[in-house]
Amino acid sequence: MRYYLDTNMLVFILSNDSDEINPKVTDVLRDYSTILYVSSVAVKEFILLFRIGKLKTHRYKSEHDVLEKLSKSDIEIIFFNEHHFNKYTQLQIVDGHKDMNDHAIIAQAIADKIPVISSDGKFKLYEKQGLQLVFNKR
Repeated sequence: MRYYLDTNMLVFILSNDSDEINPKVTDVLRDYSTILYVSSVAVKEFILLFRIGKLKTHRYKSEHDVLEKLSKSDIEIIFFNEHHFNKYTQLQIVDGHKDMNDHAIIAQAIADKIPVISSDGKFKLYEKQGLQLVFNKR
């Protein structure tokens, strides 16, 4: 099955922080039939977190290290496109959730009909709009 990774999951995976991933999600990630995707929006957010020092890993010395690790992983970057923008314009913002990166990742997952794996509880609020969520309860 195919899955999108939210930014938090990308951080956990690329930082080898398996303590942050619950057993149910670990089973999904380790399943031989799982195909992992990440939105270009999440990659951009990951790089920003690295640049401003919010990532607690010494694994990477530069943004290029991050991209190199991602390119060597089995995670494919899917670029945000016009199809995703169309869904983004239709997405109803819920419960004061104002994170534009989350909105883009959610819209992309809905538009592509691919479940997203996330630890963000706000994502649950978008299931009524068609988001398929695998929640990583930490």
